Formats: sequence, C-alpha cells, structure tokens
Amino acid sequence: MDKYKKYLGVIIFTVLTGVLVAFATMQILNQFNTWQQMKANLNEVTQQLEQQRVLQQTVENKMKKLKESVMSSQKKIYTPVEDFGNDKNDTLFFTLYNDVIEMVKANSIKIKSIDYKYNPEGDSFVDQGTTYFVCDVNMEIVSNYVNLGKLIQDLYQYPYYIKINKIEVIPYPKDKKILLSTISLRLYAHTSPDSIMNIEDESSTGAQANDTLNGASEPLPQ
Repeated sequence: MDKYKKYLGVIIFTVLTGVLVAFATMQILNQFNTWQQMKANLNEVTQQLEQQRVLQQTVENKMKKLKESVMSSQKKIYTPVEDFGNDKNDTLFFTLYNDVIEMVKANSIKIKSIDYKYNPEGDSFVDQGTTYFVCDVNMEIVSNYVNLGKLIQDLYQYPYYIKINKIEVIPYPKDKKILLSTISLRLYAHTSPDSIMNIEDESSTGAQANDTLNGASEPLPQ
C-alpha cells in the first residue's frame, strides 16, 4: 500500500480534474444550447417583424392608392330628403355617424372611445354659413392591419364624401399584430334639400363653373 501513497495525490488531482472538465463541458453545452435557442427566437422575432413591416407597407400603399383614386374623382355630399328644422344637426349627424359605426363594426374593429364636434373652425364649408353641416368624429380603435385596411377602403368607397383628417397607428407592445389606432373623420352634409337648389341658383347667376356645387359634382375640401 505504501508504494501507492506517492501516487495518491496524482490520482486525486486526476479525478478532480476529470470532474471539473465534465462539469465545465456540461456548462458550456448548456450555454451553447441556450445561445442556440436565443438565436432561433431572435430569428423568429425578426421574421415576424419583417412580415408585419411588409403587411403594414402593403396596407399603407393600398390606402394611398385608394385616396388618390377618390381625390381624383368627385363624390356627393349627403343631402337629406326633407328639412328637419331645428333638429337638423342632430339628425344629419346620426345619419352619417351610424353609417360610420356600422362600417367599423362590419370590419370587426373595437371602439375604445369616441367623441365628436359640430362645425369645426377653419373648415371652408363651415364658413359658408348654414348651407352645410360639418362634424368631426374622433375615435380610438383596436384592430389588426387587415381589418383597418378594410375600414379605410370602406370609408373611401362610401358614396358620400367623408374626409379623413388623421390616422395614427401604434402596434400594441405585447402583440405587434394588434393595432391601437386614432382616427379622425370629418362628415359633410347639406342642411336641407333646398340648400342644394340655392347653390345651383347662385352658381347660375355668376359663380365660376369650376366652383359649381350641384350635389353630384362638388368641389371637395382637401
């Protein structure tokens, strides 16, 4: 036994070294596997972000084309079939407002909040007195890219003129597929069936032809 004692330290050192090497190897393998998983997750997130970027760009391009198409054409301003008297503002508002809400709901979009303002200052149609009714509708909505794009398309294809004042789109931090958007719309209407006739009479007695408002071909506010 004594002849092995001089090798005892070497044996213990060798065993400890082997244990340490095995432990270090396991740690390195664990770190490597973790790094590989992180790399795979990063690649997946990068691909998702790129897909969302492409999808957002597609929606923005579609919105731009639709807007250019509409702005190059003339759309009607809504005209009531009868004179609603003192209640005309509320009646005209809810007629157009309900159509907007139906478009939002039809595209499975949730409304977080909504408010409105009659006859906003600085609008050229408001400055014409009581001939026109104008109302701003401001909404906070929750949707995805596809449904928001469909809503914008529906607004541009609506038979009566609706101006889109502003759209702000912010992806939801916890789920980039969900959008938290702010949209401001401006609704226009003739205040009565007679108002359109008055405009035609005025235009026939001296207004320039390119400024004629006849209910079917009106210069729209930009």
